[in-house]
Amino acid sequence: MAVKAAYENYSGPNRDAVENFHGNQLVYIGWDEHMMFPCAGVFPLPPQMPFGAVIKEVVPAAFSLHPDFANIDWGKVEWLLDGKSFNPTLDKSLEDNGVHHKSLIRMITPGLNGINNSGF
Repeated sequence: MAVKAAYENYSGPNRDAVENFHGNQLVYIGWDEHMMFPCAGVFPLPPQMPFGAVIKEVVPAAFSLHPDFANIDWGKVEWLLDGKSFNPTLDKSLEDNGVHHKSLIRMITPGLNGINNSGF
């Protein structure tokens, strides 16, 4: 994503370059229609981490406080990666699933639309 500096000839350092995360990459994860979490969270994850570990470890740490979380049917979750539908392979790494530095993963959980269908 291109970013325009607030003034001409800006040449500051790129603080969120992948090289600055000690072998990890930043991965954004959001849960659609659950605005109790108003934006995607960002997590420094190793590219070799299996996608299944993201579901078992990272996603619950980020979203399990939501009352809908316990009702997720993981077999029906629809996944978006950088705006495109995808079907992750759980035993393959993030890298092998096409997840890169600063990728956005979004979860859509059919039938779960926030607290009392409010979107929150």
